[in-house]
Amino acid sequence: MSMLQVEGLTKTYGDKTLFDHLSFTIGEKERIGLIGVNGTGKSTLLKIIAGVESADKGEQIHANDFQIEYLPQQPELQGDLTVMEQIYYGDSKIMSTMRAYEQSLLLFEKNPESQHYQQQFMKWQQTMDELDAWEANTIAKTVLSKLGINDYQVKIDQLSGGQKKRVAIAKALIQPADLLLLDEPTNHLDHETIEWLETFLSTYKGSIILITHDRYFLNRVTNHMYELDQGRLFKYVGNYETFLEKKAEREQQEAQRDQKRANILRRELAWLKRGAKARTTKQKARIQRVELLQEEEGFSGRGEFDFAIGSHRLGKQVIELEDISKTYDQRVLIDSLNYLIVKGERLGIVGPNGSGKTTLLNMIAGRIPPDKGTITTGETVKIGYYTQEDEEIDGSLRVVEYIKEVAEVVYTVEGSSITAEQMLERFLFPRSMQYTYIRRLSGGERRRLYLLKVLMKEPNVLFLDEPTNDLDTETLSVLEDYLDQFPGVVITVSHDRYFLDRVVDHLLVFEGNGVVSRFQGHYTDYLADKQSKLEEVRPSEKEKSRYQDNSKKEPRKKLSYKDQQEWNQIEDKITGIEEELENIENAITEAGSDYGAISEKMKEKESLEKELEETIERWAELSLLVEEIENNQKKG
Repeated sequence: MSMLQVEGLTKTYGDKTLFDHLSFTIGEKERIGLIGVNGTGKSTLLKIIAGVESADKGEQIHANDFQIEYLPQQPELQGDLTVMEQIYYGDSKIMSTMRAYEQSLLLFEKNPESQHYQQQFMKWQQTMDELDAWEANTIAKTVLSKLGINDYQVKIDQLSGGQKKRVAIAKALIQPADLLLLDEPTNHLDHETIEWLETFLSTYKGSIILITHDRYFLNRVTNHMYELDQGRLFKYVGNYETFLEKKAEREQQEAQRDQKRANILRRELAWLKRGAKARTTKQKARIQRVELLQEEEGFSGRGEFDFAIGSHRLGKQVIELEDISKTYDQRVLIDSLNYLIVKGERLGIVGPNGSGKTTLLNMIAGRIPPDKGTITTGETVKIGYYTQEDEEIDGSLRVVEYIKEVAEVVYTVEGSSITAEQMLERFLFPRSMQYTYIRRLSGGERRRLYLLKVLMKEPNVLFLDEPTNDLDTETLSVLEDYLDQFPGVVITVSHDRYFLDRVVDHLLVFEGNGVVSRFQGHYTDYLADKQSKLEEVRPSEKEKSRYQDNSKKEPRKKLSYKDQQEWNQIEDKITGIEEELENIENAITEAGSDYGAISEKMKEKESLEKELEETIERWAELSLLVEEIENNQKKG
């Protein structure tokens, strides 16, 4: 059953067509991963579906009560609101009720003897019940805590950029929606949080369209893949792994068609060069055919590296860290770290946000000094540093001019020359795009261009600081191919599990409080090792029960308002269900041989029997609570 139908969607910026007459249908429970090279219009497509931007042409067809929730890459939050107020921003009734409830609770706790404050507190408590705000409040706090936000009353302005993004994610997840649109939700999230998000989305009631560079995340969450490529939309049923298989088949078929087109073109050109003695209609038709074939855009698969760029020679001594320490804002980031970087090193640096990973890279690169210790760099070391910060790029330059400022030609280890134009093609800038002004590029395209500039300097030690935050999956695949052939040292800071598994073979792990440990193996190996150690120290079920039995429980004096209301009504509810069941059984008897009516009534009966069973179980739970409270009152 379709929920949203999109027909003939077209969007252009100037003379650049992002997509042309896209049509697709989104069904219930679909989890769609939207991928494509940066600049193809992925984020724009989400904005159009969300109603944030308008399309040049096309329409969206859905029910009147169809709800969409949208998480942009750069969410705009209200700085003067608290975290919990931001979650319900736009729902003024719940937000004002929660605010009043929190204030009345605070006043009542300060003045427990005041009947006035007690009445106000009970009034807002009842209003929370009427709005079903308790459950919403509990869900909101659970989701926020899983995302690492535990202070619900702090103002948005006091949060870091990463924390603000997490609040925006929580708001998007909590709001009820038929379609959830997520633009790069995994950026700046650690491994544990991403795993929790994978689990949460697997049980999400609505449909989902998401953009992410995290390929493990795509593989585990999606059941459909949409690929934007040169204005066209290719649809695949299955996850990211299935997409890779199907795309390889499609590209092979397109390459075969392109080869066939080239063969036809060669034959036609040969015929024309032979020349015909008469200007026949047939000859004119052939000339037109050749012109059309020449105008057709041939197949362009993604860039691949089957060669190694000949970086500057690297001597025996690379970089040595001796007893280095660094403190920032009275917080110890690194304490007495010793490490020797050797030729051929493939090192990953991992740890929580703000733990000091980028600081370590900056110290090794000589950009900031350590507080203590020494860093010795070999004379032959030439560092290429891809940073998180955006480089100032002159927008009036053309793409190829920007690269040629560094080098017009680079050389392979065998001595062959590769031109700037050829390198641009391998990094997904086709010839038709190389004379585009940089000011017309998207943010992701500029980051890809900046990455290529770093590589064109032919470093022999390459630092990559969170490259997966800004680069699309296809560019990351190209980069991974490049690094496979790269003869120098690679040191990368990243939280991307797939990228780390592909690029590095051992890790420096920031544990906190200045501790930086080493791990030999891939990132997935590290996570498995970490999990096994946690299970070793986790108490057994028997030990847990002993701890629970020994813990002091505060005796309950009365039922909560909600439980009391439920207890007052639950016996009548049981009686009502039993009466409905009796009526249905009579209706089944009277239906005779009308098997259609019997089938419908049997379904109703099964549903009521299940409801009766659950209600009786709840009655038993409340009975035990009431009995416990009565015993406590007698003791008191």
